[in-house]
Amino acid sequence: MTHLNLIAGTWQAGTSEIENRNPSDLSDLIGLFAQAGPDQLDLTLERARSAQAEWASYGLERKQAVLMKIGTELMARAEEFGTLLSREEGKPLAEGKGEVYRAGQFFTYYAGECLRQIGENADSVRDGVEIDVRREPVGVVAIISPWNFPTATASWKIAPALCYGNAVVWKPANVTPASAVALTEIIERQDIPKGLFSLVMGSGRSVGQRLVESPLVNAISFTGSVAVGKGIASSAIQNLTKVQMEMGSKNALAVMDDADLDLAVTLALGGAFGGSGQKCTASSRLVVHERVHDAFVDKLVAGAKSMTVGHALEEGTQMGPVVSREQLQENLDYVELGKSEGAELACGGVRLERAHDGYYMSPGVFLNTDNTMRINREEMFAPLTSVIRVGSYDEALASVNDTHFGLTSGIITKSLARANHFRRNARTGVVTVNLPTAGTDYHVPFGGRGDSSYGPREQGKAAAEFYTTVKTAYISAGSPD
Repeated sequence: MTHLNLIAGTWQAGTSEIENRNPSDLSDLIGLFAQAGPDQLDLTLERARSAQAEWASYGLERKQAVLMKIGTELMARAEEFGTLLSREEGKPLAEGKGEVYRAGQFFTYYAGECLRQIGENADSVRDGVEIDVRREPVGVVAIISPWNFPTATASWKIAPALCYGNAVVWKPANVTPASAVALTEIIERQDIPKGLFSLVMGSGRSVGQRLVESPLVNAISFTGSVAVGKGIASSAIQNLTKVQMEMGSKNALAVMDDADLDLAVTLALGGAFGGSGQKCTASSRLVVHERVHDAFVDKLVAGAKSMTVGHALEEGTQMGPVVSREQLQENLDYVELGKSEGAELACGGVRLERAHDGYYMSPGVFLNTDNTMRINREEMFAPLTSVIRVGSYDEALASVNDTHFGLTSGIITKSLARANHFRRNARTGVVTVNLPTAGTDYHVPFGGRGDSSYGPREQGKAAAEFYTTVKTAYISAGSPD
């Protein structure tokens, strides 16, 4: 069966098709998915503009009802859609179901925000003049989402875009099209104008590039690599298009000499290898105080070796396959790079054979590393983590901050003084204390510094900064006589 694109309000075939196969079992063909052509993209952008004006005129409660229905259906069908997500992306079933449920929570949260769009007023410095400040929709929003959280990341962009009155043209990652179609089918059935929401599947080089270059797009929200993000920004600036980008990371978890080591190891294992390390918030650098280094490493390596790597849908699987053949090869290349740089591979980092032919890889731990190595400078997006030995808290903080990225960082310590100092001085957009670097809430801002993020923050009330534009009105009532 070929799954279609939603173009200008109707389901349409594309100019070609791609296969979508299960990375846990390559014999499992999930389906064929249409690839949109340039003319289809132009058509859906034209329709989106008129649909957006109609949607913006809907009453707040009418918009709220739409978002609430999307959210509640996602949560009710979390097992069904979570199974599909895990089948095509490779994360363990519990993670897949959890992601879909969380996606539903994004929509129900922004359903509430529909009713909290309250402006400001002020007196002018001029007599008899009042000022009204309010937010209006930015217009047509292009959303380019990644494959590692195909439903959640898309939802935390789509939900606020619709909440604040915008039209959406969504280009998901080609690696996970089934989850995109499933979400689109829910949205398309709602009480929304025809063409308000569009799904345009296709390659980044064709559909993606034409989308970001279009003068019909008012704003672009992107999550992906730094290189692609910089290319999007370069194209968008030609039309002065508003951009919001979440890009790479090289997150560090600092383990201090007073840390609860069992807790530290549990958090490190989950942060480094959850989702096969394919998270922008993954703990890819473990900065460990020398006094607890050896004991921590022993527990960490033992924990990594004991992890169950298997089919995403099988009970007991702790880590599924990586998403694709290309990703697996890139991961294995980083293993060789790390060894060539002088790092010691304490465990893992090899391709695994399982009952089903898939892209399985064992979780790997590098020892004797430092921040000059490429494995500690570049985002690997792999089930690989590096241990960096330090001699003090100050050295640990310096090591954490020694990166071009700045998304998340964490510290494991029993010292309130250290925790507070770290919270204030870690140069990342998100900081955690005695928690993993991965895992954030939906009702507060999310984003980073440096090469990790560009533009306004995502999630929570902060999303209004990107998905709206401010209008200031001056009103003179004239003389009361």
